Amino acid sequence: MRFDLKYGFLTVVALLAVSGCREVLEPQPNNVLTADIVLTTPEDVPAVRVGLYGAVRGTAPLTVVAGDLTADMATHNGTFTVYNELGNKRITSSNGAASAFWGSLYQVIYISNFIQERLPRLTSVPQAQRNELLAEASLMEGYAYFLAAYTYGDVPFVTTTDVDANRNLPRVPRAQVLDSALRYMQRAIPNLPDSASAITAFASKDVANAMLARFYLYNRNWQEAENHANRLINAGRFRLESSFERVITREFDSETIFEMGFGNTSNDDPGTSTFGLNNIFIGRREVIPSNEFLLLILSQESGERRLTVDFDFSRQRGSDNGFSVNKYSGPDQGFNNITLFRLPEMYLIRAEARARQGNLTGAAADVNVLRRRARAPELSVGNQADMLTAIERERVYELAFEGHRWYDLVRTGRAGAVMSAFSSNWREAYERWPVPQTEIQRNPALRGQQNPGY
Repeated sequence: MRFDLKYGFLTVVALLAVSGCREVLEPQPNNVLTADIVLTTPEDVPAVRVGLYGAVRGTAPLTVVAGDLTADMATHNGTFTVYNELGNKRITSSNGAASAFWGSLYQVIYISNFIQERLPRLTSVPQAQRNELLAEASLMEGYAYFLAAYTYGDVPFVTTTDVDANRNLPRVPRAQVLDSALRYMQRAIPNLPDSASAITAFASKDVANAMLARFYLYNRNWQEAENHANRLINAGRFRLESSFERVITREFDSETIFEMGFGNTSNDDPGTSTFGLNNIFIGRREVIPSNEFLLLILSQESGERRLTVDFDFSRQRGSDNGFSVNKYSGPDQGFNNITLFRLPEMYLIRAEARARQGNLTGAAADVNVLRRRARAPELSVGNQADMLTAIERERVYELAFEGHRWYDLVRTGRAGAVMSAFSSNWREAYERWPVPQTEIQRNPALRGQQNPGY
């Protein structure tokens, strides 16, 4: 059942993109019918599996939009209302990104539920294959709920593909959603392969450990965060690239744990839609790196991470500083994939977990692994507060525009201080995205249940 070649996977995903780019990037889960997906014979299994990963792929650009454009990384430079609201910190409940991200997450949840409902009854599929796909669906559902809880707070918890039942679901407390997300992730591990067999575009125990490391960091379980990061660092299956430039310009590189692949054709270019990263950052330059971010990324401490941005004097006019984000190319350049988890994040998770537990020497050692690769000055061991500040900056250097900054500021309680200094429009309400107004209109149980401040 597992595809052995990168191009087999990408070809099928490309076909999905041709059939409807909007359905991949901006799905409306309440309008999805089970008739759109068929799982009645063993021959249907590969397509359904690709459908699951296609749905996860749809969340990838929107995770970057939420995680970095809500924060202090970028400013608006174009004409799209969705980015005007995010860049100028005047977010509304009708924001298109908030609606699209909600839809993409529930698309993952829907297809995961579909697999878990239908596949156990398909006894003509060998048990081992059934178990593996069920584990993949469980892991992806846990990941979707993790993102939903940290983006929107309380969210509906969907356990069925019954359209009528899903039209009237109330919000469930975030803590309960996160408990379920953790259970889904843990439940998946026994039946996942140890590592990806060909490319890191599929779920594995490695991917599950990366998800759990991030989950435990966000939930302030420092010891478990360190434990799961340790497993990936010490496994020896991943290694840092020799230079940061290779991280930017190579797909499925040696430090990738989980990466969403896009074909190198115009039919499967993630830069051709409203939420395509190449379109946002390079093509239209709807958003550009903020001056505050540029002061960090161009500093000596960043080292080679300065390659995250590119400068063109001819673009410099008015409020345009001339810089662009350099991490996401178009299909011609051939590095348009979106990485969800990579080894440097595991070093940074372990560094923060160690620092929180008082192991400042170990924390500095982890940070310096990345600084040496970036040809940047090494960090000395100081006090805990200084170490945590250094790790926060290191996450900006290393993980810029990979979807982390806003989530980092909110989970550490730093959003108010940092964002108020960045924009006078910032309000505490923006520590959560709004429940999309379209969802409130179509789901009676959500009426009167908007997040405070929207």
